[in-house]
Amino acid sequence: QVQLVESGGGLVQVGGSLRLSCAASGLTFSRIGMGWFRQAPGKEREFVAGIKWNGGRTDYLDSVKGRFTISRDNAKNTVDLQMNSLKSEDTAVYYCAAVLLGAGRVASEYEYWGQGTQVTVSS
Repeated sequence: QVQLVESGGGLVQVGGSLRLSCAASGLTFSRIGMGWFRQAPGKEREFVAGIKWNGGRTDYLDSVKGRFTISRDNAKNTVDLQMNSLKSEDTAVYYCAAVLLGAGRVASEYEYWGQGTQVTVSS
C-alpha cells in the first residue's frame, strides 16, 4: 500500500520560512518522480515544484522560483520543499504526489497523493 505523508506545515509570518517534508512508503521511491502541489480556498490545485527520480532535474512554478527549493533523499524515501521569503499568496494546503514517469506539472498525471499539510502565511 502506497503512503505519502506530509509534515512541516504551520503558521508563519510574511518573509518567514518553512520546510515541508513528505515520507513515502510502499513504492520504489528511487524510480519515481515527485511533485509538490498546493490548493488555496476557492482555487484549483496548482503545481509548485517537481523533481525527477534521480534529482537531476527540477521544475518550479514561476512565482516560487528563487524562493522554494525541492530536494529528495532516495535513501530515506523523502522529498522536501524548502520555502523561503513566504508571501501571503503562498497560503494553501500543500500536497506531495508521486508519478511513475517524469515529474510534470499536470496533477492528473500523478498516481499517488498525500493528505496535505496546511501552510498559512500571515501579514
